[in-house]
Amino acid sequence: MSRRIVACELTHVARTPIDLAVARHQHAAYEAALQACGVEVHQLPEAPELADSVFVEDTAIVLDDVAVMMRPGAASRRPEVASVRAALAPYRPLLDLVGPGTMDGGDVLILGKSIWVGISSRTTADAVRELADLVAPHGYRVEATAVRGALHLKTAVTQVGPDLLVVNPEWIDVATFPGYAQVTVHPSEPFAANAVWLNGRVIHSTQFPATQARLRAAGIDVLGVDASELAKAEGGVTCCSLLVS
Repeated sequence: MSRRIVACELTHVARTPIDLAVARHQHAAYEAALQACGVEVHQLPEAPELADSVFVEDTAIVLDDVAVMMRPGAASRRPEVASVRAALAPYRPLLDLVGPGTMDGGDVLILGKSIWVGISSRTTADAVRELADLVAPHGYRVEATAVRGALHLKTAVTQVGPDLLVVNPEWIDVATFPGYAQVTVHPSEPFAANAVWLNGRVIHSTQFPATQARLRAAGIDVLGVDASELAKAEGGVTCCSLLVS
C-alpha cells in the first residue's frame, strides 16, 4: 500500500482523512481473510509514488487461459500496470488494451464465459469493443451495461455464489443478468454490493451488517473484514486483489 494513498483519485465520495497505519492493518487482515479461504497471497512491493496502487484489480483481468492488461481511466493510474504485468507473466499469456479507450478492472464482472463491462467514468465503449475482440478467440462474450452513480460496475454488483449475485439496483439495471438470483443490498448500505467469492466463502466488509445478514440468510458463508479506511479511498474488498487459479 502506497504511503500516498491519502492523495488517491476520488470520483463519487468526498475526501476525508485516511489513517495510513489503520489502512495497512486492515489490508493485512484482508490478506489473512484471503488465506483463510485457502489461497496463497503474493504481495507486490510498495510503489510509494502511486497513490492508488493497492487497488490492483483495476490493472488487469484474469481469465482461465489468458490475462488482459487494462488501460485505467485515470491517467495517474496507468503506471500501476507495469508491476502487475510482471507479477502475472509467469501465470498467463498477456494481452493488452492499447486504447484510445480506457477500462478499469473494477468495471469487469466475469460470469463464466460472459464478461460484463460497466460503462462508467473510467471505462469507455471503445475499450469494451477492444476487449471483445481480444477475448473472442478464447471463447468469451463481452456485453456492456451502464453504471449510474457509482465508480465501478463491481461497486454495484458482484458474484456471491454459483448462480447468485449481490446487487444495488439503484446503480445498475438488475435485469441485465438473466439466470442469476439476486440478494439486494440493504437500502441504508448502498456500497454493500462489493464482495469476493472464493472457494465457497464470501469476503465482505463489516461496515454493512444489514446486508451481511441478508447474505447469511441466503445461505452464504460470510467472512467479514473491516475495510473502512480503504472505503475512504473509494475502494472495496474486490479492489485489493487479483485472483489467479
